[in-house]
Amino acid sequence: MTEKIILAGFGGQGMMLLGKLLAQAAMADSLYVTYFPSYGTEVRGGTAVYHLVISSEEIFSPLIEEADTLIVMNQPSYQKYKEMIKPDGLLLLNTSMIKFDYLPDVKIYTIPATEIASNLGNVLVSNIVMLGAYLTIKNLFSTENILEQLKISLSGRKKDLLDINKQALERGMQAINSLTV
Repeated sequence: MTEKIILAGFGGQGMMLLGKLLAQAAMADSLYVTYFPSYGTEVRGGTAVYHLVISSEEIFSPLIEEADTLIVMNQPSYQKYKEMIKPDGLLLLNTSMIKFDYLPDVKIYTIPATEIASNLGNVLVSNIVMLGAYLTIKNLFSTENILEQLKISLSGRKKDLLDINKQALERGMQAINSLTV
């Protein structure tokens, strides 16, 4: 099993946290992991991209030329990375911020992640909404594993954010059932 994932959005949309959570969940399940985070020079507002490879076998490079899964949070990232998804790949789109076109041979899921997060009271959890959707589709990790990684990442002064992140994860899991293109 090898899963090559590209996560892309604006800086501040949580792509680095999303990638970190998936990487930690994979390591907790004794899988091999490589990752390559990349930030625009602007940090917040610039492009943030996270290349993540998860495998049951040794991995030789963190760079991805053709992704199994592409999770995109905004229009510029969609325009830039949509060609990197392989045929029969999985594309998760934050349709609160993306107008997309039909891509042949790609399974597209539309999730209004920013809108769902806003309804929860914090747009910053839109990345966790997308994580819930991804987990439901791919079923790579247990919800318990992801919740444990969230507890670790949101410990200390961020522990008050755990409840809203749990809600966001659940809403993302629920949203995927009705939004397939």
